[in-house]
Amino acid sequence: MKSLHSYILLFLALLAEGMGFAQEGRQIDYESDRTIRDEVRYPGATILSKVENQVHFTHEGIEVWCDQAIHYAEENFFMAYGNVRMNQGDTITLNSEYAEYNGTTQFAFASGDVVMRNPQTTLETDSLFFNRINQQAYYRSGGTVRDTASVLQSQVGRYYLEDKKYSFLSDVELTNPEYVIHSTQMDFFSDTGHVYFYGPTTITSETSEIYCERGFYDTRGDTGYFVRNSRIDYENRFLEGDSLYFDRNTNFASATNNIKVTDTMNNSVIKGHYAEVFRDRDSVFITKRAVAISAQEEQDSLYIHSDTLMITGPAENRIIRGFYDVRLYRSDMSAKSDSLHSSQATGVTKLLGNPVVWSGTSQMTGDTIHLLNNVETEKLDSLKVFNNAFLIQKDSIDGYNQIKGKELIGLFEDNELYQADILMNTETLYYPRTDDGDLIGINKTLSSSIQINFVDQEIEEIIYFKNIDGNLTPAQDVPMEERTLPGFNWRGEEQLHSVEDLFAGEPPLDLPVIRGIPLQQEDQDFFQEEPQEGQHLLNERSRLQAEDLQHREEERRPTDSLPVEPVKAQGILRDSTVEPTTDDPSSGPLLEH
Repeated sequence: MKSLHSYILLFLALLAEGMGFAQEGRQIDYESDRTIRDEVRYPGATILSKVENQVHFTHEGIEVWCDQAIHYAEENFFMAYGNVRMNQGDTITLNSEYAEYNGTTQFAFASGDVVMRNPQTTLETDSLFFNRINQQAYYRSGGTVRDTASVLQSQVGRYYLEDKKYSFLSDVELTNPEYVIHSTQMDFFSDTGHVYFYGPTTITSETSEIYCERGFYDTRGDTGYFVRNSRIDYENRFLEGDSLYFDRNTNFASATNNIKVTDTMNNSVIKGHYAEVFRDRDSVFITKRAVAISAQEEQDSLYIHSDTLMITGPAENRIIRGFYDVRLYRSDMSAKSDSLHSSQATGVTKLLGNPVVWSGTSQMTGDTIHLLNNVETEKLDSLKVFNNAFLIQKDSIDGYNQIKGKELIGLFEDNELYQADILMNTETLYYPRTDDGDLIGINKTLSSSIQINFVDQEIEEIIYFKNIDGNLTPAQDVPMEERTLPGFNWRGEEQLHSVEDLFAGEPPLDLPVIRGIPLQQEDQDFFQEEPQEGQHLLNERSRLQAEDLQHREEERRPTDSLPVEPVKAQGILRDSTVEPTTDDPSSGPLLEH
């Protein structure tokens, strides 16, 4: 019985020892052609060397080969020298000149021509830390990642093996045969080639430059999605908006909410809330409160607004087309029509469909109206009204001065109407007054043509030519129903008096909510701030110092990792918002229409 009791105690002691051993982790196994102990230089260590076969370590799914090693069995730690190769399964291979490994913490360090390979990418760096517990690798001395399509370089980088994701910090550069990306912070998914930007970023190519402070790019599909201060620059125009989409394959870009397209060659700006840009066709399509603004002399600008605007053609021959409810405004002139066609090269703007032009107190209508600008000074030179021309000017006290004919030609000086010629079958109804403003009567006259001279945009003189037939009748003798000419249509209540009138009467916009780029997960620092006693990442015998295994302030994420703030529209444009999302980042760009 005593003997049985002794056996039970011995078994329990061995079991307890085994449990304690299991808690510390499995010991590192090795194979070596030569084994030497040198207690003087390496007390407690075994020196392992290659003769024909490299030294071979195995430990819980990892294998390490090297030419020589110093192995501390009691501390479950080794240092490997010469042609070091470390394999984790069939997914990760790491080569270096030197490496250290702690079997208790499963933490490794490699230095000297470090190359880490996985099925999609290759990482090259001077030194690398590898934490097998959380399956993360880290470098801080500069590294290069080679993908099937691109080369990425950064000062600081972190690789998440399970997510197949690189997270780069500090002066990140991605080089592709077609473009180069510079960013302060970037995430790269090696299995898909997807890139996410979390700070000031530029994408530069021969044909364009893109800037954003939060964005996504598919390096293999060559498409991108950008938010927060985003902008795409082409040779002579650039596109801004709350949300930008870009397809390099077709040179196509689109933008949503608070859009601004600036034409540097023609000193003009286009705004709206949805736009498409086709670079190869040199064209822009824009809608949702679309407005084109052409800066002219003396800081005066011409505004063209319609439901939809299309701008096509090279810089020297830009064509603007407006569709549905076109409105024009300048401080001294405004107009409306159903559609518009304007040529930069000829300076001709055609108002088509129910057109009307106001200059001062004068209203001009007809079947079609052409505005002719001087292409050099960009000032309004003349105006032509084709078919059913009708000029109306409200009398200073009562009634309307009216002139009609088949065609009308208006002449301008300094953008001000000073003469109008009405041609063919003209009629006038005019309220002549004395210098004191007293009404003389109502003049009705027929003639072949008429010339009207204006002073300060008021009718000063009317000259009749050929076949004149008219009379002056006291006002009290002219019934109210006879005080207008056939076709009279006063539209003064539609006249635009300010930029805000461009959008008068339009319903409020219901803009889409743009979902921002997914936010990064807040991971813990790669290095433990204060390792627990006996749980040092490597070993007291390591080449590394304690400060080498601590996180540095410059390696922390910049504040630009914060969520996207709501973006408010500027000036004449309405509000929209950009909302962050926490969806799976591998899902690509997100836009909710």
